[in-house]
Amino acid sequence: MIKIGPTGLGPVKDALETLEDYKEQGFSCCEVLFTYGIYIKDKKDAEKIGKKARELGIKLSIHAPYWINLNSKDKVSKSKERILKSCEIGHYLGAYRIVFHPGFYAGVDKEESYRNIKNAILEMEEVREKEKWNPELAPETTGKKNVFGSVDEILRLVKDTGCSFCIDFAHILAREGKVDYPVILKKFSKFKELHIHFSGIEYGEKGERRHKKTEDMRILELLNALKEDAKGKEIVIINESPYPIEDSAKTVKYLGTL
Repeated sequence: MIKIGPTGLGPVKDALETLEDYKEQGFSCCEVLFTYGIYIKDKKDAEKIGKKARELGIKLSIHAPYWINLNSKDKVSKSKERILKSCEIGHYLGAYRIVFHPGFYAGVDKEESYRNIKNAILEMEEVREKEKWNPELAPETTGKKNVFGSVDEILRLVKDTGCSFCIDFAHILAREGKVDYPVILKKFSKFKELHIHFSGIEYGEKGERRHKKTEDMRILELLNALKEDAKGKEIVIINESPYPIEDSAKTVKYLGTL
């Protein structure tokens, strides 16, 4: 099963109506953006939104704030606090994953960076388990070469911490200059749930520059690559372009033609 939907839910006061609109457009998932702050603060608001999403068959996830660096002694405490607060609100929303960018190398050796980020995730997993919060922590593949988050680094975190993951194929394209779908999907073949970010992207020698409108060719490449892999799995595709609703609608349309 492939679920498709946009990033962004909008203001709390409009959330129920927005979910209705998403359902009408054929969307079956949505990622709530806490990127510039955790704007859903009230537990009751979160529960109402979550209930509505479940009634409509829309699977929710959360993107935690951008201001996160688990590889910085100065920022790790606040970073964990932001991720865990997203997890707490996500629990009441019924969100299933909390996506976040793990951190920057910033002159730190790659192996030491890995240990720092791994240990921070293990500490957050302890809190999550203690509090009985349901959403899984999902570090994301990142699009810049000086930023932690290659496919293999994320897979290693999953193996060593038991956390979940987010595969951002636009970021992989920007980081590697290509996307080898069969190789990447084989690496994640044992997982029955795949959480995917997708969009058009501009990039250069250092990797990602900015997201852009998703090209039709790229959408078809992704869907054709996932077509066989989707058997017996649930695959969530969140569009992160500057036009996430339009591009998600186009992806739903193309999926129906395959």
